[in-house]
Amino acid sequence: MIEQDVSEQETVRKVLVVDDEPEVEPMFRQRMRREIRAGRYEFLFASSGVEALQVLEANPDVRLVITDINMPQMNGLVLLERLGEMWPGLPALVVSAYGDAGNVSSAMDRGAHGFVVKPVDFEGLRGTISESMGEES
Repeated sequence: MIEQDVSEQETVRKVLVVDDEPEVEPMFRQRMRREIRAGRYEFLFASSGVEALQVLEANPDVRLVITDINMPQMNGLVLLERLGEMWPGLPALVVSAYGDAGNVSSAMDRGAHGFVVKPVDFEGLRGTISESMGEES
């Protein structure tokens, strides 16, 4: 029984969501509740790129970052650059209401693994999260 619990803990994947909109955290917790309850994902939250770097320092086992672009202190594009410098190989997705070609291109040039336009289609996002972490869906 103890071995099973340890094994289940190892399969939990931490995902850091970075967005300054206060409704994002409850929305993710609600829309991803099955995955959270099943122990598949644990979501951590930060409201800026600066806070995201602090969360990553404290949680080196984060497997994926999902970030907005427009935020105070440090925007998502700068955060992508910092991730590439400090945590090379850590996949990141950008979620933004501004899905124009310029933003998409800037995000991908800075190492984003994908770009999701708000409002978020959570069914599609589940697949994108799995792909970004190299999971089989």
